[in-house]
Amino acid sequence: QVQLVESGGGLVQAGGSLRLSCAASGRPSSSYTVGWFRQAPGKEREFVAAISRTGNTLYADSVKGRFTISRDNADNTVYLQMNSLKPEDTADYYCAARYIGVPTTAREYDYWGQGTQVTVSS
Repeated sequence: QVQLVESGGGLVQAGGSLRLSCAASGRPSSSYTVGWFRQAPGKEREFVAAISRTGNTLYADSVKGRFTISRDNADNTVYLQMNSLKPEDTADYYCAARYIGVPTTAREYDYWGQGTQVTVSS
């Protein structure tokens, strides 16, 4: 069993930065893939980024070059550094975990956090 807790969301102006954290417990975060997803009001949950057990990373085209996913195995935490934020990045952000593979669809992840809200003002 894996428990995930997100933090770091908030209100930021366009062009600003935020760093989201996904703190894991139950099993070492290095033993599974962690993905970040986001969901804006009235829209489906969409893939943002993922990091595999071996450290390989994958990004949605919409955030490539602006967002960076990383993990600190000592702290059992996965981070999402978000730079050059845009109003269209406004959403609830969720981290999720699964043991095998690096999927980009939400239904393929087994464990989810409760989410953290990010609002980017123009």
